[in-house]
Amino acid sequence: MKTSILKIKIVFFGTPRFAAEVLRYLLEQGIVPCAIVTQPDRPKGRSLQMAPSPVKEVAGDIPLLQPEKASDPIFLQQLQAFDADLFVVVAYGQILSQKLLDIPRLRCINVHASLLPSYRGAAPIQRCLMDGVHETGIAIQKMVRQLDAGDVIAKTRVAVPPEMTFGELEEALCSESKSLLVSVLRMYEKGVPEGTPQDASRVTYAPKIEVEEGEIDWKLDAKIIHNRIRALSPKPGAWCRLADGKRLKVLRACLAEGGEVSDGIVACGNGAVRLLEVQPEGKKAMSAADWLRGQKFFKTLFTTT
Repeated sequence: MKTSILKIKIVFFGTPRFAAEVLRYLLEQGIVPCAIVTQPDRPKGRSLQMAPSPVKEVAGDIPLLQPEKASDPIFLQQLQAFDADLFVVVAYGQILSQKLLDIPRLRCINVHASLLPSYRGAAPIQRCLMDGVHETGIAIQKMVRQLDAGDVIAKTRVAVPPEMTFGELEEALCSESKSLLVSVLRMYEKGVPEGTPQDASRVTYAPKIEVEEGEIDWKLDAKIIHNRIRALSPKPGAWCRLADGKRLKVLRACLAEGGEVSDGIVACGNGAVRLLEVQPEGKKAMSAADWLRGQKFFKTLFTTT
């Protein structure tokens, strides 16, 4: 395993692509964790074959731990054996116990995809898009037992254009988090940096996305529908039920003044949206214009029940 240029020993916790890209950047900078913790391999795809997390795919020859539960006593003993100074958590996916948080000498930090205290919780990127915010960002906080309530060490802001999707915003936030994390790690080489307590009066929450939230209710306001579509694109995708009973994922849309269904316009409870990119059930994503050319009965495509 390569020697790290960092003067302190870190253990990296993370699971999805966001975390994997941050880890990849650290390794490119010569910052090598003494161990990596990620979720166990999970069934994936139609074949349900066991697949590694994106972080595991980046880990290489670095010691890797994949506990089913981060509270497992044997896992905690394994962590202690690395004698790490600091734990770095980026979208790991499990709640960490106080016993775990107390293990490293310099304690633990977390890279969170919002401007804390706004959007504490599991789905800050999706929830801020659903709310139609114009700005969000990255906050690096000291971890405490209470959800995302630790003192904030550093922040960076990211603009959110009105048509930006979850996938695009996630990429922008991931990019911004990389150098910010490195700067914070450099602070920890000199000791524990000061943090700013969060304003409890400004706390909002971002609970995980539930499956039923993906279904589009065309009776809602067009702005709400538009924001829901971009918040769930490309995955899991907002969807509607067509008149023939099949599902249609809507991956991209924009607000519209009005028009015909044949032009990709769908009337909502208030206003209308124009479909731009869709994914028919069992098929690949395509432009709404291409999909509509293959439909015979434009006015009966959508059901409002």
